[in-house]
Amino acid sequence: MTLGAEKSSSLGLKQSDVIPTQLCRKPEDILTVDLFSGAGGFSLGAIQAGLSVVGALEIDKNASKSYQANVASKAKFSELLLNKDILLLDPDDAMKHWGLTPGQCDIIVGGPPCQGFSRHRINNAGVGDPRNKLLGRYFEYVAALRPRVFLVENVPGLLWPRHKEYLEQFYEMGRMADYYIAEPVILNACDYGVMQNRRRVFILGIDNKRPLSVEWPPEPTHASPSSPQLQKSGKIPWLSAEAAFGPASVDDPNDIHMNHTAELVELFKNTPINGGSRSQSGRVLKCHARHSGHTDVYGRIDPSKPAPTMTTACINPSKGRFVHPVENHGITVRQAARIQGFPDDFVFHGGLMASGAQIGNAVPIKLAKMLLQHISKAMTQEGITS
Repeated sequence: MTLGAEKSSSLGLKQSDVIPTQLCRKPEDILTVDLFSGAGGFSLGAIQAGLSVVGALEIDKNASKSYQANVASKAKFSELLLNKDILLLDPDDAMKHWGLTPGQCDIIVGGPPCQGFSRHRINNAGVGDPRNKLLGRYFEYVAALRPRVFLVENVPGLLWPRHKEYLEQFYEMGRMADYYIAEPVILNACDYGVMQNRRRVFILGIDNKRPLSVEWPPEPTHASPSSPQLQKSGKIPWLSAEAAFGPASVDDPNDIHMNHTAELVELFKNTPINGGSRSQSGRVLKCHARHSGHTDVYGRIDPSKPAPTMTTACINPSKGRFVHPVENHGITVRQAARIQGFPDDFVFHGGLMASGAQIGNAVPIKLAKMLLQHISKAMTQEGITS
């Protein structure tokens, strides 16, 4: 679907209402702000897409340390990161720190904390979670900074009926601020060249006073190897996770995994390599007398396929299929980071559990790059005729 091309007329905007936009810009001229930046997945994707990240905001101290050391310290403006609570920090104060005026920022990206919307919250758990309000706070920043485009990332649970009021409020805020907001789309990271089966919701918004013609969402570049249309479509087969399990540098501080009890090590020894599950190990827990349990917990990753979704507990085998393909322990921080697309010279701070949480919360870097390249291309090619 092409967005933005006809919005000025359909929404009744006069030509005098449209803010002039510089045409034929270079990617590095496109200024980007990353809200809820975490360790920097969205920011790194923006940088790899050639964009200039000029502002970031993150409340978590460990994630902020990782962002500062690996992203901000290498940027033109090394103080771009604000380690603050977005609920308490006034948008005007943030803009002052970043040296931005309304309308100067081109793109805002961000993934408000999604635990309140997670599918792992049973029954009505998550309804009323105070973290859900952060979606609205995100848009308050959009309204203040007035970017031309914004992009939100969240879990598919955001679209569940139980969270309807939050999504409706978000769209109403967009309407009141004169933004066109496209329908939510669920994208799978492995369809865009990420070695991970990860489905997430993305919501794109465009300032009605600066309409932008862009196909959304971008066409996937990869497809399942079993897809009958794979050869005809010209797409590339999904990437397997095999590359994530190569050797790490001898001095890599993130080449660490959980220490397991002797009982768990025996469980892993009895679990078939390359994709074996807990049930195949012969281990039965007391709770399984009442139900079969989560079939993926204590399961091994199959390196011939895309990896499972890296969650905030991705280094803990009790939380999912996070056992090494052939070795008898959970995956390392470095292996999880590779699955998300972080380079090997990216060092996570805060210890094992904090590092795993930063990785699981991140937007896969290659996916962020693909999406932002697609948006920036629409910006840089404006006014160009064949």
